[in-house]
Amino acid sequence: MPSSTSSSDHGQLDGDSYERPLPALNGGAALGLALALFVLALGAWELYWRDYGVTPGYRNSDARWAEQRRRIDHGEGRRTVIIGSSRLLFGIQLPVWERLSGERPIQLALEGSSPVAFLEDLADDPDFTGRLLVGVTPGLFFTGFAFRLDALKHYRNETLAQRSGHWLSTWLLEPWLAFYDEDYALITVLKRQAWPTRPGVPVRESVRKLMISDADRNTRMWSKVENDPEYRAMAQRIWAQNFKPLPPEAIEKAMKTRDEQIDKAVAAVHKLRARGVEVVFVRAPSADRLLQFERTSQPRESTWDALIAKAGVPGIHFEDHPELQGYEVPEWSHLSASEADRFTAALYPLAERAFASQSEGD
Repeated sequence: MPSSTSSSDHGQLDGDSYERPLPALNGGAALGLALALFVLALGAWELYWRDYGVTPGYRNSDARWAEQRRRIDHGEGRRTVIIGSSRLLFGIQLPVWERLSGERPIQLALEGSSPVAFLEDLADDPDFTGRLLVGVTPGLFFTGFAFRLDALKHYRNETLAQRSGHWLSTWLLEPWLAFYDEDYALITVLKRQAWPTRPGVPVRESVRKLMISDADRNTRMWSKVENDPEYRAMAQRIWAQNFKPLPPEAIEKAMKTRDEQIDKAVAAVHKLRARGVEVVFVRAPSADRLLQFERTSQPRESTWDALIAKAGVPGIHFEDHPELQGYEVPEWSHLSASEADRFTAALYPLAERAFASQSEGD
């Protein structure tokens, strides 16, 4: 009796091997079909976001920040440099500043981040001997929160492969593809869907796209924030998530952190002034509910006023200058694109006088 493993019906005879016949396939046709489906899906994704109002733009990546930071290392250390958070990133327009001064500043401000660590970095860099504008957003500067601190690590440790990837992205992808933005990555879009949550677990919305940037990080508010009431209301709602007073047990720690951040900033300023760098702090406009929250959570007398007094350098606070008031701030935190031009033109002479007051005293 033949065994179940030796029967020729099962494709193998004693002592013989058997090759299972495969169906004939056209590899080229399969590859072509797969490529066509990929291009169609990619095109549909691109058209979807373009219809939403997205246009191609340069990524505000750690690599792009590091590229601008290296300009100081490569002989441009005498330039005006801007650090801070997104208010000076949106608010100071490099072409306007260049038209007024003949010099295009290096834009190193980073959204959602206190500039104190970046101030310390420049203070420790002997190649930087220029002028420094430091943006002060109360809820970031005096808490030490730095969402983009990895940009500094990237600058210090960037590999050749990372530089090559940034170069390829800059020239081959970013200027041409609207969906090639962190806010429209598929995984990001999936995460922000209205998935069911456990009872009692708060749902927190993440900050959405607010800006468009050029290759040198000159940045403006995205027009959708200004022109789409629903999108603007969403941005305001996201900021409003933070409008909560500290619990009593956290107040003492917050005050200690505030004083530590001021002391760190003052020490860095003194280092910079010792080698002739002129430093000016800038408090850019905020508005409505956000401004009211900043006034109560970070009172001016214990934050801004204390910083300026201890640092011994000029500060430009928008509430002290009529020409820095009355601007459109669509989502309470950042100037609209057109207003940023006007703000830059108004800020420039104030900054020049503040810089000059230090050079005269040296």
